[in-house]
Amino acid sequence: MSGQQVELVVGGMTCASCAARIEKKLNRMPGVEASVNYATEKATVFVPDGTTVEQAIATIEATGYTAELPAPPALPDAADEPDEEVNSLRRRLLVSAALATPVALMSMIPALQFTNWQWLALTLAAPVAVWGAWPFHRAAWVNARHGAATMDTLISVGVLASLGWSLYALFFGMAGMAGMTMEFSFTAEPGAGADEIYLEVASAVTVFILAGRYFEARAKKRSGAALKALLELGAKEATLLRDGVETRVPTASLMVGDLFVVRPGEKI
Repeated sequence: MSGQQVELVVGGMTCASCAARIEKKLNRMPGVEASVNYATEKATVFVPDGTTVEQAIATIEATGYTAELPAPPALPDAADEPDEEVNSLRRRLLVSAALATPVALMSMIPALQFTNWQWLALTLAAPVAVWGAWPFHRAAWVNARHGAATMDTLISVGVLASLGWSLYALFFGMAGMAGMTMEFSFTAEPGAGADEIYLEVASAVTVFILAGRYFEARAKKRSGAALKALLELGAKEATLLRDGVETRVPTASLMVGDLFVVRPGEKI
């Protein structure tokens, strides 16, 4: 079967199941063979004659993600440019951790539970569960619209369930009364529920997952910078030999069948 093989840059993936979903959707297209790598955020797609690259991109976008052809090679100092994804995760992590820490301490240490402490905990935990966990809520919503569930779905449901029950207990249960206290326990008490809040769960889960995503994104950024540095070590020009005449040309202009000269000590 004739066709072409292209590499697409895929955006919006948050876990390996996202890559599996995209790969499954692409392979359902007639004659298309695809492999999606979550670590590199790339999709290698064989597109047969009669199918366009735009159709493959449209299939990925219909699955809830973004896709585009790779950009031209970056400049040597492009690896030093700030990464918006890493910076955004870092901001969310720092702000969420600063707000979640007092919530966890108050919820687990009775000595810190002053009168109406639970309302301060709600004030601090709500931005973490909503704004801090927004990337998980957004990804869960996109996946839900396409009838799928990923790790983001579990995170979003867990955070919202903890926040939602805490709101119910505070406004309609006994947890909102002045003088309410909580003690840390590894076991559940029979009959307990309407007087218990789980704001520390909503905020702590968000912080831990954000930390994991931040370190993962930073590691990918550094590995990408290392690969770019290796590519920069390669030859940028070649000596093209045509009709006995040597001409210096960019390596990108070389084509299959061209004859080029490599002298001792030169890069290939």
